[in-house]
Amino acid sequence: MIDTHDLDLLRHVVRTAAFEELMTRFESVRADTKADGSVVTQADLAMQGRMQRELAAHWPMFELLGEEMSADRQRALLTMPGSGLWCLDPLDGTSNFAAGIPFFAVSLALIVEDSVVAAVVYDPARDECFSALQGHGAWLNGRRLNMPMNPPSLAEAMAMVDLKRLPQKLIVNLSRETPYRSQRSFGSVALDWCWVASGRCQVYLHGGQKLWDYAAGQLILRESGAVGGLLDDYAADWSNDFSLSPRIAMAATHQDLLDQWRAWINGGLS
Repeated sequence: MIDTHDLDLLRHVVRTAAFEELMTRFESVRADTKADGSVVTQADLAMQGRMQRELAAHWPMFELLGEEMSADRQRALLTMPGSGLWCLDPLDGTSNFAAGIPFFAVSLALIVEDSVVAAVVYDPARDECFSALQGHGAWLNGRRLNMPMNPPSLAEAMAMVDLKRLPQKLIVNLSRETPYRSQRSFGSVALDWCWVASGRCQVYLHGGQKLWDYAAGQLILRESGAVGGLLDDYAADWSNDFSLSPRIAMAATHQDLLDQWRAWINGGLS
């Protein structure tokens, strides 16, 4: 299992690798397109290779599932995770990275017995390291993340919404009847979760995330005191299992705000 000492070491490993493998290539790398239409760069591959070596050296008991592996290998690892499974997105926000936009991150989670028990999301452009241990809290550069007592109403909230993967009817209704004060979308899912966890935005919606997108960020969000999770359908119950299929992600800084947000979304789909 991972303890606070391990988490300190993990933050150091991720931070060092990100500076050496990502920042040295930022603004000087060519992007290619994968079979699924997503973007990949040499930085993604270099970072995944580096993390595979580093994690095996320090924690040889855990396997690694990385975004840049084949789907067959990912499925095999998720089916038989052994004593634990690292879940890595070596460069979340590759399109930003390839375009020279300084908004991207490394996302790493440790899954043990159907739960995420540790997480690190590191933003090397801002040198911001978000982390969490299950049951022990979440931190930003060593400062504990805690939600303030008084939440805003939905009308007062800053929203993080990725419109690209939402149903067309919901996109239209969000455009016509904006329920929040203002809306942003920055292009790094892992940092989306963390920015809600740190209170920079108060409500969140994304229509299709993969396991490596949400594994680390969701733990950081929950350990900060914020609420939310994953859905297989907008009207369904919260989903707690792990899958390689895309999931809907929804969150808010407080439960009553999440209730307002989900009610508005379901109304916007009806």
